[in-house]
Amino acid sequence: MDTILQHFPHLTPTQQQQLAALDALYREWNEKINVISRKDIDHLYLHHVLHSLAIARFIGFAPDTRVLDFGTGGGFPGVPLAILFPECRFKLIDGTGKKIRVVNEVVQAIGLTNVEAQQIRGEEEKEKFHFVVTRGVMPLPDMAHMLKKNISTQQFNALPNGIIALKGGNTQSETAPYKNIAEVADIGQWFDEQWFREKHIVYLPM
Repeated sequence: MDTILQHFPHLTPTQQQQLAALDALYREWNEKINVISRKDIDHLYLHHVLHSLAIARFIGFAPDTRVLDFGTGGGFPGVPLAILFPECRFKLIDGTGKKIRVVNEVVQAIGLTNVEAQQIRGEEEKEKFHFVVTRGVMPLPDMAHMLKKNISTQQFNALPNGIIALKGGNTQSETAPYKNIAEVADIGQWFDEQWFREKHIVYLPM
């Protein structure tokens, strides 16, 4: 948690309490339903929470922005972002019901009122959103093809609506079809911890 405060020192007391509560909640639920790697649970704040919040360094979502977290797993990046942007609406979807159960339990326990979590596949999602966020669940071209139907035409953020994906390693093959419009940002420019080397944000306006 200290790592989060180091990078985000202006969190409100409520935000600090919500983020601080995640450790015990995810440890408890991980014993019942494995949503985070056993070896990774001790690095929850660095590998999952702070990684998710890198998106907040790339864009500050305007109030009333609707965000879809596609393939949320145990709630990343959606839950940390929902804590940071309480005036935005987040929908977290995943095809695995037990993961969505964990997300709903965590959201309820920390009192997040701007999150809806649902077991649904991306192909089935019908609603419109200003942005889709994700942690690299599938190649960018496949994701763009599936989710273009869900991108709203209503624009009011500093960046055009689109997909914001957390990716690791070489992103050239995924961004090649969009070389003139896709943007790749290195997370290491904001967070100097070694774990973030070779970690990127890939943004595709749509």
